[in-house]
Amino acid sequence: MIILKSPQEIDRMRVPCKAVAEVLKLLKGTIRPGITTLELNAQAEREAAKLGAKTAFKGYGGYPYSLCCSVNDEVVHGMPSRRELIDGDVISIDFGLVIDGFYGDAALTIPVGSVSAAASKLLTVTEESLYVAIKQAVAGNKLSDISHAVQAYVESRGFSVVRDFVGHGIGRSLHEGPQIPNYGPPGRGVKLKPGMVLAIEPMINELKPDVKVLEDGWTAVTVDGGLSAHFEHTVAITPNGPEILTMI
Repeated sequence: MIILKSPQEIDRMRVPCKAVAEVLKLLKGTIRPGITTLELNAQAEREAAKLGAKTAFKGYGGYPYSLCCSVNDEVVHGMPSRRELIDGDVISIDFGLVIDGFYGDAALTIPVGSVSAAASKLLTVTEESLYVAIKQAVAGNKLSDISHAVQAYVESRGFSVVRDFVGHGIGRSLHEGPQIPNYGPPGRGVKLKPGMVLAIEPMINELKPDVKVLEDGWTAVTVDGGLSAHFEHTVAITPNGPEILTMI
């Protein structure tokens, strides 16, 4: 079900969304060769506590951590571990918070040290595709205009769109309707209206789009071992156009 938010509710959503952005900015500055993803998770939890926020992912569907840390060929839902990041890695960090009953959710992919030109291009194109998609998040457009914008941008630059995972509505629940694929023809689906709040999140692969979930039941990886990148913002549709609530 799609739940429209009042201007007052969107005001309340700005608080957790801003907090998510602040924590991701801090984590981005911490990432370096030698740090472990468990250390990143611990830092995220400490920062959430300072902000008086509850982390959104820990315990959600049984997920045991507060941060998703997906490294290299891991697409989404990578679990923190004692694995140390090394020079040349790329890491996607996905984080959510709930404050006063409302959620915020965002993600970004960060190079660790010096990365290859191919990896750098993948990260750039994935992030750019997010903003291309957000430009379509305007009242009167159809939901698939967002989806098509991602696919057209990414595939024209030689990368592929993950089909198995999608964006989503967000508000008093972490996941609300509608689901937002990152592919498909334009002009289809529900009409976008002011008050919709969407977590738009392109997940883009270096090679083919196929993914599989590992035995831990969470970590999704590329089937071919190619790199993957993930960027996400929580976006409110307003009468004046899209407003990015999790801008970092």
